[in-house]
Amino acid sequence: MTGPAVPTRPTPDAGLRVLLAEDSAILRDGLAALLTRRGHAVRTVADGAALEREVARVAREESLPDVVVADIRMPPTFTDEGLRAVLNLRSRHPALPVLLFSQYVETRYASLLLAGDARGVGYLLKDRVADVRDFVAALGRVARGETVLDPEVVTQLMGTARQDVALERLSAREREVLGLMAQGRSNGAIADTLHLSYGAVEKNVAAIFTKLDLPQDAADHRRVLAVLRHLGV
Repeated sequence: MTGPAVPTRPTPDAGLRVLLAEDSAILRDGLAALLTRRGHAVRTVADGAALEREVARVAREESLPDVVVADIRMPPTFTDEGLRAVLNLRSRHPALPVLLFSQYVETRYASLLLAGDARGVGYLLKDRVADVRDFVAALGRVARGETVLDPEVVTQLMGTARQDVALERLSAREREVLGLMAQGRSNGAIADTLHLSYGAVEKNVAAIFTKLDLPQDAADHRRVLAVLRHLGV
């Protein structure tokens, strides 16, 4: 008795159906030509919204692409449109392989992308891909369901994780104080809001600095660092 059919994964040399989202016309055309010469079928779009529309159209008329390659910062705001589009696509199509290809490490959303099933997820930095063969090989690995991360991405994600652990050392009161600091409140305003003495607020702020291992620097500088940690930046 035979078991259920197992979907076949693309082999390294097989022609992949690639959907490329990149706002730079030069890089977009260059990558498309590079991959086409290696036997892959490439479709291109220029922004995150177009990427989501094209995946929906292709899924409806044919089948999902073998792999999506997306920049992070694309029109209209050039912040994180590509990454948010990829997150949306993975929420609708959890098995869709995606490779982020960017100049930037965006730890906040990247952590969300990797938090679920990280199979078929890649994140490479444009400035650190020195060999075309490395990029093509990474593309094939992601399409086959592997996880491919640039070491710098891993380093920064681990740094974020360490920050999260440090924040867990804060007491409930210290978290309240830090939350108000993030709103730009002074120690006096925090004391009034929480009905504490000014000295009690100072002690909580000092404890926050110590538990977050912030450098012994000017108080205002440490305050900014604490808020950045709170915001996950």
